Amino acid sequence: MCSEFTVFTKIKPGHAEALREDLATLADPTGDERVHAALRQIGTLHDARHVIFDNDTRFMFASVFDGSWDTYIDDFAKTVVGDRFDKVFSHSEGFPGVRDPGAKEWFLAHQAPAGVFVSAYPDLTVQQIYKDHRVEEAFEEVLDTPEFRAVLDNPDNAELVATPAFQKLLEEASA
Repeated sequence: MCSEFTVFTKIKPGHAEALREDLATLADPTGDERVHAALRQIGTLHDARHVIFDNDTRFMFASVFDGSWDTYIDDFAKTVVGDRFDKVFSHSEGFPGVRDPGAKEWFLAHQAPAGVFVSAYPDLTVQQIYKDHRVEEAFEEVLDTPEFRAVLDNPDNAELVATPAFQKLLEEASA
């Protein structure tokens, strides 16, 4: 379900510090709420990493995402996230801009596919993870109510509470 994408570029001479500053701005947890909203709306990005290396001469961008690579790039280009791509990659030699018709070819020319790619949760999409998190939060909220305790203690529910599935649910909730 998920794929990896890794790009290695040459940093324009004299741009390493500006790139570092732009990356620090991107990493700010109080950053642009529009970007967080766009990432949630797109809903395919698992993670992204940015690394400056080789004495400030090279840059690596690596990410894990759901779906096809074409859709991944297209989705970001259509949102404010595309502006972030432009800002970061503007420090790389030859980058045409994420909305440029040649952007995909540029990325492919700088891509180095992983020889081995392992995911801790290969069968879960970002959307499934979001849903699982919402369900878990709701369930935790229910567990903390006196009404739930009353349901567990009610003899009429003893048969349901005793089922292996319900017991597993309670065990997982207390872990």
